[in-house]
This record gives sequence, C-alpha cells and structure tokens, in this order.
Amino acid sequence: MNALITFITSSVRLGTTFLFGSTGETITEKAGHLNLGTPGVLCVGAVSGVLGATFYVGAVSEVNGLLAVFITILCALVGAGLLGLLYSFLTVSLRSNQNVTGLMITTFGVGLAKFVKGELGTDADAAISKVASCFRHSLPFAEHMGWFGEIFFSYGILVYLAILTALLTSFFFKRTRAGLHLRAVGENPATADAAGINITRYRYLSTIIGCAVSGLGGLSFIFDYVGGWDSGLVSTEALGWLAVALVIFTLWNPNLGILGSVLFSALYILPNYLNVGFAVRDLISGVPYLVTIIVLVITSMRKKRENQPPANLGLNYFREER
Repeated sequence: MNALITFITSSVRLGTTFLFGSTGETITEKAGHLNLGTPGVLCVGAVSGVLGATFYVGAVSEVNGLLAVFITILCALVGAGLLGLLYSFLTVSLRSNQNVTGLMITTFGVGLAKFVKGELGTDADAAISKVASCFRHSLPFAEHMGWFGEIFFSYGILVYLAILTALLTSFFFKRTRAGLHLRAVGENPATADAAGINITRYRYLSTIIGCAVSGLGGLSFIFDYVGGWDSGLVSTEALGWLAVALVIFTLWNPNLGILGSVLFSALYILPNYLNVGFAVRDLISGVPYLVTIIVLVITSMRKKRENQPPANLGLNYFREER
C-alpha cells in the first residue's frame, strides 16, 4: 500500500511539469503558433527560478518561505516569457518559419541553462536545497487524513497552481470573449482580422503568456520533484518534448491535461518501480509517444472538428494575402 501511494504521489508531482508545459503550449497553439521551443522554455524557466533563488538566498540572512517562493516563481515567469517574446518577434514581426524558430529556441534555451549552471556553481545548489523545502510544504491537515490526505493534499503549491491554471485556461477558451477571439485567430486569422481582431496582439500575448506558464513546468521539476539540478536539468529537455506530445494527446483541452499529465508521468517513472532490464525500461518510457501517435491517427480519421488542432496552426499570417 505504501509503495502504491508513493507511486501515485510521485506521478502527480512529476505530472505538474507536464501540466504546466502542455497548458502553456496549448495557449500558444490556440493562436496558431506551433512552438517547438517548449523544451528550451522549460529549461529557461528552471534556470531563471534558480537565479532568483540564488540571489535572494545570498542577499538575506534568514530565508522567508513565502517570499522565496514568490521571487522564484516570478523569475521563472519573466525568463520564460522573454523567450516567448523572442519567438513572437521572429515569427510575427519578422515572419520567420515557426518550426525552425521553435527548434532554435530549444537549442538556445538548453544551451543557456547549461551555461548559467556552470557559472553559478555550488552557490546555486545551496539555494535550491533551501528554497525547494519551501515549495514542498503540504497542506497542514494532510497528515491527519491518512492515505486520502497523502494522495490529494500532501503536495506543494505548484501542484495546485498547475491544476488551477489548467481549469482557468479551459474556462477562458470556452466562456470568455477574449478566449473566443484567440481561438478565431488560430482558426482563421483573415476572418478574425476582417472582424477587427488585432492578430498581432493576440499572437504576441498568447505566446508570451503560454511560454511563461510552460516555464513553471521546468521550475516545478527542479524545485519540487528533484530538489536539485545536477541530473534534473538534463531531464528537463526530454520532459519538454513529452509536454508537447501531451497537447496532442489531450486534443488541445487543458482540462484533459490534468489527467493526461498524471498518466504520462506514471508511465515515465513506472520502470523505476519494476524489476526489469534497461531495454524494457526504455520501451515503457516511450509508451506516451506511442499513445500520442495512436490518438493523432484516430482523431485524424474521425475528422471531428473539436478534436482537431487549430486550422492555422504553424502558419504565419500575411495581411496582404487576405
């Protein structure tokens, strides 16, 4: 029973990385931007949070948990959001190819994170260990509720923030005028432009906000799940690609991302709980990609509009061609 509870709680905590990443990428894709830079965004979100934590811990004699969490999250949002701004400038203003730009963002983000890690050295390790404990504080009544409290209420702030973000994002898409405009931009920007919707503004804002949200996924992995970045930073890039796959698996629905993220993370860590060889471990870890391909094939065959990606996904908008 204890092993099962540990497996479930670990899946939920790791799933936070996938949920932030996929929710942010969904926000971006709904506006027609296919950002393959998500792995790099996760890395920059993580390293930006580490930078914030390092400077804060070095500037005070006693760490205030609430302030440490706030500063770290804010730095991750700003760092990842700046990558979104760069992507938007290249693809919207300069009309660069979205696929090439996204891959460039990934290369840049991973390289920048490794460079900063080398420059910070052991100071960052000490800061991460201090601030990570602040992120892992569970709800005070969880320990009095037995297995139920351990499964549902024993997590840090980022787990609940990720769930809330996914729910609010889904509500925004379906129940608000701005969400309807955003979806129109992704489906048919020419029609949206003719209706008076500012295509440039929506694409800039959706990409910047989407990248900022995705950046919290990298932060969650380093501070909440791993509690360090020696091995964590190496895995962040791989988790970013799985977050992109999760967007397809959930059919661009952030609500489904809540359950999908737990499923993906459970499959990702399952080999650690099984007594199997390395070949079988790699095979099990690749199941999420296989499931995503199956979902993509099925939805393509059914041709159901609400299960399809935005019609203008990956295409730049040229007003002159309207």
